[in-house]
Amino acid sequence: MDSNSALCAAIANHITTSPQQRITFAEFMDMVLYHPEHGYYSSDAVKIGFEGGDFFTSPNLCPDFGELLAEQFFQMWEILGKPVPFSLVEMGAGQGLLALHILKYHQLHYPDFFTALEYIIVEKSPALREEQQQRLQDFPVRWCNLEEITPNAIAGCFFSNELVDAFPVHQFVLDKGELREIYVTTKNEKATNAPCPLFIEVTGEPSTPQLAEYLDLVEMDLTQSAYPDGYRSEINLAALDWLSIVADRLQRGYVLTIDYGYPANRYYNPRRSQGTLQCYYHHRFHDNPYINIGRQDITAHVDFTALERWGEKYNLKKIGFIQQGLFLMALGLGDRIAALSYQKQLVSQLLQRRDALHQLIDPTGLGGFGVLIQSKGLNNTETSQPLKGLTLPE
Repeated sequence: MDSNSALCAAIANHITTSPQQRITFAEFMDMVLYHPEHGYYSSDAVKIGFEGGDFFTSPNLCPDFGELLAEQFFQMWEILGKPVPFSLVEMGAGQGLLALHILKYHQLHYPDFFTALEYIIVEKSPALREEQQQRLQDFPVRWCNLEEITPNAIAGCFFSNELVDAFPVHQFVLDKGELREIYVTTKNEKATNAPCPLFIEVTGEPSTPQLAEYLDLVEMDLTQSAYPDGYRSEINLAALDWLSIVADRLQRGYVLTIDYGYPANRYYNPRRSQGTLQCYYHHRFHDNPYINIGRQDITAHVDFTALERWGEKYNLKKIGFIQQGLFLMALGLGDRIAALSYQKQLVSQLLQRRDALHQLIDPTGLGGFGVLIQSKGLNNTETSQPLKGLTLPE
């Protein structure tokens, strides 16, 4: 196994110095991904893309994903009365490809909007931030932390693509109908020829009443007989904290969240008895977070019902929820696919481009991702204007 021994030692030390010599799975996942020196996203370990990467995202396929999003952002600017500046806040910008595609498209097709645009990137990973700054050096982009944005300062749109799935999650298991939280502890001995201590799971009382409150928020009663003993899943409290800050910083405009996930009744389906946690390592996925520590991505699907309900508490109104494939088709992806028939390119290039466009709308892959759009501070006239990406053809 390919683990970061320094990170393993830091996690083990955190466990042994904790009051009960255990930490929540959320703490473990947070250290694995975001430890300041050795975390997957904090170090050079994170690799995105097809060549030598652990996973790829929609912007890796082609510029069209960003260009179609750019069309939606332009319409948002028009609906809001063309404010100057119109702030686009991308949270978790990966390699900067999505920002590049959006900015290039606006510069070429909507120069007035481009002039009015303030592009802000919120990025926790130092390695990715450096890559973004190199890629976007020809554009006026500002980097900052979410907390550094002044409350009620943003008129525009906060958006993210595959961000929330990487937030640390609490894990729980049902034991005789009772909610038990999963904790991580360690044995002193190491596995044979391994640089890391052996991390093992134990269960205990929930670390916070917020876990039960979360389930109340999404109206899921896990004490029903339909849920088997040993049923296991996740609760993403970090997503609620994040959305609270976003809502506080947004004066008027939109929040657009793209990710893989489900409404709560599908997320907590009794038949999904082992949750949604996945690890990605060199384009292969598995469900063991205790190997390749610091060298692999760990994700969990997004509970979109929680984002909707929590958003309502902070004056975020749900505008719509739609699959990515339908969203992109409404923004004009179908026209781009049809236009391939009239383009003069090598057959191999046409086939490659067609494959990329089809992957964006494949309902079993990227096209099945959820797109949640929420708004804040819009008047009745602005609210009544339907967003192009949510307007399906007759």
